[in-house]
Amino acid sequence: MATLSKKAENILLLIWGQAFIAMLGSLFFSEVMGYPPCELCWVQRILMYPLVVIYGVAAYKKDISIALPGLILSGIGMFVSTYHYLVQKLPVLQEAGKACGLVPCNATYINFLGFITIPFLAGTAFIIIFVLHLILIRFNSKS
Repeated sequence: MATLSKKAENILLLIWGQAFIAMLGSLFFSEVMGYPPCELCWVQRILMYPLVVIYGVAAYKKDISIALPGLILSGIGMFVSTYHYLVQKLPVLQEAGKACGLVPCNATYINFLGFITIPFLAGTAFIIIFVLHLILIRFNSKS
């Protein structure tokens, strides 16, 4: 276990903060706003929620090797979120969203500025986590 620099520790905390905010956001939409999550939303939650624990433990122990599963989960999450967003926005895929389960995956609860939806927010969080983790790996390999 290599000692992390202060900059690497800060990046790790930033990643944890992003995962934590994304988790709180998904809980806000379902528990406070009353929007029932669809099946693809549940998959994104399954991929996001462990990131809070993974990066929290990695930050606490100051060891990025613990966080490797976070890179994998966030990478998968990017693709699931992108597909979910496309199901909402592309007419060609909207039929697939109707067959998603009890709650259709093409339902759009929020649509800020005409393009910011819940899967867009989740995808943004996954991308930020993934990119920051890559930066952390590159930064840590240089030092």
